[in-house]
Amino acid sequence: MRTVVTADRFLSPAANGKEERVERPVVIIEDGHILSTASQSSSSLPAGEHLHFEGCTLIPAFFDVHIHGSDGFDVMNATDASLGGIGRFLARHGVGSYFATTVTAPVDSTLKSLSGLAKRMRQETGGARAVGIHIEGPFLSPHKKGAHPAHLLQPPTVALFDRMWQAAEGQIRLMTIAPELPGALEVIARAAGLGVRVSLGHSDARLEEARQGVGAGAITATHTFNAMRAFDHREPGLIGEVLSNDALFAELICDGLHVDPAAVEIFWKSKGRDRAMLITDAMSATGKPDGNYKLGELDVRVKNGVCLIGENTLAGSTLTLDRAVRNFTAFTGASLEEMLPVTGRNPARMTGLEGEIGTLAPGRRADITVLSAKNEVVETLVLGERCSKA
Repeated sequence: MRTVVTADRFLSPAANGKEERVERPVVIIEDGHILSTASQSSSSLPAGEHLHFEGCTLIPAFFDVHIHGSDGFDVMNATDASLGGIGRFLARHGVGSYFATTVTAPVDSTLKSLSGLAKRMRQETGGARAVGIHIEGPFLSPHKKGAHPAHLLQPPTVALFDRMWQAAEGQIRLMTIAPELPGALEVIARAAGLGVRVSLGHSDARLEEARQGVGAGAITATHTFNAMRAFDHREPGLIGEVLSNDALFAELICDGLHVDPAAVEIFWKSKGRDRAMLITDAMSATGKPDGNYKLGELDVRVKNGVCLIGENTLAGSTLTLDRAVRNFTAFTGASLEEMLPVTGRNPARMTGLEGEIGTLAPGRRADITVLSAKNEVVETLVLGERCSKA
């Protein structure tokens, strides 16, 4: 059975790096993948199930490479219920794919979570699907640990990385690591050699140490500005490398709390449409009332939507990507068309999944977010199936 989707307009990053814009589009879906895209002015509507979204725009579904949980569910639980709950919630906010992101925990607990996640990867959830694992910890700096428990951090070793790789059955697609730690460069090289994308973060690295991490194989940065050595004009540190190296991808939490709007503008001017990526770093409290929640084994209190441990340490967020998009356009003045790659194409390129997701083109997965004229999510299709109404 074919599905025929029509709307007022269609926007998608094209292979040449520009945007494809089609008025009154016709998107034909078969077996969960896009068969063709065209304009109604040049194509008649074929037989099949017809879905029409009046006044709406079709864009590639969002891809969040850094998320710990949502709607009361934590990635570390690694159960059918937790991934199903997270997937359904994310789809309501325009996400089609995500990386299940771990947090620093006892080694045995981490290995158990990785094993559970590996067995449930890419399962049908009626919502967004986990298409990889992001390990955030335990190879982090104790000086820039953020919410990660200091006593559970581990020195980077190839032996421990290999144990995690085996437990995850090769499903680790992204790893955050502090490059200045003894042994980090060897672990970066080992992970990169296996196809893992390495991200520099939770780091007190000086500029030269950051550059050594890039030289060893790192290609991106974890939540830019947060949990990094402060920028100094005489010692720019990791932030200096992130903002000056045009080859590096970089994440940003755009909730107006983790990063000031003025810094968001600097980030956009530095990384631009080809390297910037929006992430949420969301935890289980996302979508839930204020109260007490878990982030892995950490106790987190949430007040006015802000996630904290201790006195005032931020512990993830309650951000959703659709809200991040609206914030980003407000903070930078970028149009939806200009910043569209940061939620789909760029994460897909960074992770090597651009052949599957991130653009709406023949052969790609039919993961489509439907936006209203106010850029609010109306519905999300994952593999061509309607799975979410906002």
